[in-house]
Amino acid sequence: MNTRSRTGSLKGIGEKTEKLFQKMGIHTVGDLIRYYPRGFDIYEDPVPISEIEEGKTVTIAGSVFGRISVSGSRSLQITTLHLKDLTGTVKVIWFRMPFLRNTLGKGGIIILRGRVARRRDGLVMEHPEVFYPASKYEEKRSTMQPVYALTAGLTNNAVIKAVRQALDAVDPSVDILPDKLSVRHGFLPYGEAVRMMHFPDSREDYICARNRFAYEEFLVFILSLRLMKDSEARADNHFILEDRPEISRFLSSLPYDLTDAQKKVWREIRQDMQGGHTMSRLVQGDVGSGKTIVAFLSLLLAGLNGYQGALMAPTEVLARQHYENICGMLEQYGLPLKAELLTGSMTAKQKREAYERIVSGESAIIIGTHALIQEKVIYHDLALVVTDEQHRFGVKQREALAGKGFMPHILVMSATPIPRTLAIILYGDLDISVIDEMPKNRIPIKNCVVDTGYRETAYRFMKKQVSEGRQCYVICPMVEESESLEAENVQDYSRMLSEEMGSHINVGCLHGRMKQQEKDGIMAAFAKNEIQILVSTTVIEVGIDVPNATVMMIENAERFGLAQLHQLRGRVGRGCHQSYCIFMTASKSGETKERLDILNHSNDGFYIAGEDLRLRGPGDLFGIRQSGILDFKIADVFQDAGLLQRAGSDAAEILAEDPTLSKPENRRLKDHIDRKIRETMLETTL
Repeated sequence: MNTRSRTGSLKGIGEKTEKLFQKMGIHTVGDLIRYYPRGFDIYEDPVPISEIEEGKTVTIAGSVFGRISVSGSRSLQITTLHLKDLTGTVKVIWFRMPFLRNTLGKGGIIILRGRVARRRDGLVMEHPEVFYPASKYEEKRSTMQPVYALTAGLTNNAVIKAVRQALDAVDPSVDILPDKLSVRHGFLPYGEAVRMMHFPDSREDYICARNRFAYEEFLVFILSLRLMKDSEARADNHFILEDRPEISRFLSSLPYDLTDAQKKVWREIRQDMQGGHTMSRLVQGDVGSGKTIVAFLSLLLAGLNGYQGALMAPTEVLARQHYENICGMLEQYGLPLKAELLTGSMTAKQKREAYERIVSGESAIIIGTHALIQEKVIYHDLALVVTDEQHRFGVKQREALAGKGFMPHILVMSATPIPRTLAIILYGDLDISVIDEMPKNRIPIKNCVVDTGYRETAYRFMKKQVSEGRQCYVICPMVEESESLEAENVQDYSRMLSEEMGSHINVGCLHGRMKQQEKDGIMAAFAKNEIQILVSTTVIEVGIDVPNATVMMIENAERFGLAQLHQLRGRVGRGCHQSYCIFMTASKSGETKERLDILNHSNDGFYIAGEDLRLRGPGDLFGIRQSGILDFKIADVFQDAGLLQRAGSDAAEILAEDPTLSKPENRRLKDHIDRKIRETMLETTL
């Protein structure tokens, strides 16, 4: 057996189980080795019942106090007991486990491990793991048990057994890190690090292993960018783009002045588009900083010089909004260009007519979704593509567009605030511009951090806003009810809120499990004020502008990262009305208060990103989240900023000494990067 063997070659994995692994993207033994746990159960010493806290998973030991009861329906029986130690008593409940009444009713010390939640009658431990007799806990005490993401029909235990076998196939000679880097940073040897990623002996061992692979991901990513940039970024600029008087007249006719930051970025873009090589530029600006007008100016420069510009949006609703806004500006300011909308849901006839106007050059500005780069679209003379971070342009997309003519200028717009030092490393294939100044006509959002006792007051405030013609968002972290989490969930919450608000207020529900067409329909209804209050998951983090929305209430705010909370808050404050953001939390911890107070007192996304980085730090072992920009398996740009900067420095040093990675010590690293680049060219990043 080797890492290329099918998972079906492992003992105990039959055809049915192999298909379940394939459903999770695990086809080979090597895939299984790289399928890292999403967290760990750490079996620590029992704590006194008087010290248990809401939201924490803890171990307690004690004896049954009073009788054990079983209630509920036949389909959902709830077993309840009270566990008592020398410091206090706590209520414990299990779902669908009535047999525990007989098992635990025999007396003696019981050890339970589970999550503590707050119910109406106080703290409750929900559905804990049972160790009876108590001596059984000794087998797991002080161990870290991996917890894997699963699919229906596959148990965590089955994955653990398969991974243990797969680890026997690990070949230490496949380590891609040059020896001098491993020594420089004190990394564990490859084979040991892989084992510690799944079955660490301690937190410290896991952190050491994780740091090694996070660093490796960053190093490979940065080197890949640099090598791709060297091979393609020096493409000659074949487009003659002269300054046009119509643009100056347009700017002087606007009812506001561009900020100094917008003017600076516009100068940088203009210099790129008029320079000797094609532009590859990232414009990074906080929510509401005015990136769209800069993108429009870039499209005008292309269109007024006889070329075409394309603007790609992540959803059809957003594409349509961009189209309507651009058409409005072209007409209002007498600009002699025609805009075209192209989306997947258009009829065959509509698409055919749009293709004709695009290929003839009649349409100079084309707005749409990924349909913009499909085979049937032939451009008359495409000089510029404006995209956003949801559509980072990979090699595949650049080749697709290059095949339609000369390599166009690429402008990437990002509203994700990243400290500049990290952005320079992450977007190494792009030049970076930053709009770090808000337009003067923006009214700052008023923020408040409150506990759940404020909810009724918040509902009254929302009713008042709706009565004045405004609209509201409510964000919940979950889609459906969970037996183990108290987080507000979208579907039940929207039904409850609809009853609370009354029949004259229309409450909508939006979440990621809906089909795109359904999501677009709900967002379109909200944009037209057919829905007054929208209850949603974070799927609206990147959404359309609804200037009429003035209230954002985020339930369980403690469950989101600061940067994500700031992005969500950016859905309001987009019109001429005062807007409000209510961060609601059930947590009483000082750490939560400190985090949310940062949002309470600042609307500056770059400051918030820096504080998020400072507070979380590299020690946040199980708070690993994706940045929203890049899909790393292990690494996180905020949590692992130090590793990212080290990888950036090392990448620069490696390429200075060995620009093509042809030296023997870099050969395995080069082979791995070449494979990654080939995969990128085969995949679509849309």
